[in-house]
Amino acid sequence: MSGAAPHPRRWIDAALAWYFVAVWGSGYLATKIALQYAPPFTFLTLRYLFGLACLVPVLLWLRPEWPASRTALGHLIVAGLLMHVVQLSGSHYAQYLGMSAGIAAVIISVQPLLTALIASRWLGESLGTRQWAGVAIGLAGVALVVWHKIDIREVSTGSLLGTLVALVGVTGGTLYQRHFCPRANLVSAAFIQFAASVVVLAPLGIAVEGFAVRWEWPLFAAAAFLMIFASILAVNTLHVLMRHGEATRVTSLMYLPPIFAVALELAMFNVVPSALTLLGIMVTCGGVALAVWKARGEPSPAVD
Repeated sequence: MSGAAPHPRRWIDAALAWYFVAVWGSGYLATKIALQYAPPFTFLTLRYLFGLACLVPVLLWLRPEWPASRTALGHLIVAGLLMHVVQLSGSHYAQYLGMSAGIAAVIISVQPLLTALIASRWLGESLGTRQWAGVAIGLAGVALVVWHKIDIREVSTGSLLGTLVALVGVTGGTLYQRHFCPRANLVSAAFIQFAASVVVLAPLGIAVEGFAVRWEWPLFAAAAFLMIFASILAVNTLHVLMRHGEATRVTSLMYLPPIFAVALELAMFNVVPSALTLLGIMVTCGGVALAVWKARGEPSPAVD
């Protein structure tokens, strides 16, 4: 019917997408604060212990379904370790070792391009010229946005390796959960994945870092923000969006958090973006629009 209102789910997905972008962009700042008080493995262990404590009352209230088999449980654990341990350990250590936010943002922003290649080759997603162009243009835009922050002198072998590990983790984790755990309950899945992450991270925090912590309120504030709004709500938002849309379209949102971080810098620290940054923002938004745009009547993919 001509002129029909958009499906309500599209409005919900749009709101979820903007929530994800805002929290993921804010996470750069929160992580920078947290790493001043605890090294990466130690901080991530504390973060996930706090997450488990937050989820216990939710589990008792909602009583969600749990994995029905060992295979389903194993898939959830693998997806969680990729997303919560591999990705965040890599990105946190890159920052901890001094990599600039600009270089980290550019490397991690390769994710939509990597996702597009995997989705078109192994997941059976047919990508049109518009989607490929959007992915490429979005990456170019991110490079322009963060260009002024790029200092190649701050790149060490360890920090570069950490960022590449993070790229593999976030790409593999989102695609693995979408393919192998498409119908998993996200609340019980989060509890399982946080518990598995603590089992892996706690020994690393003790053996590698001596579990050194400066117990001050900024650490607690950063941990609470990153756990509740990022690890629980934003990550599950990403999984919900992946269930509702093609992998390439959804992960193209990863181009937008650096732009939100620029806006946050302006609001909080009065850091005025350069003309090149503003151009990059426009280019990035255009690329994301090309990647995620659907023609009217184009069907949404069904969850496997």
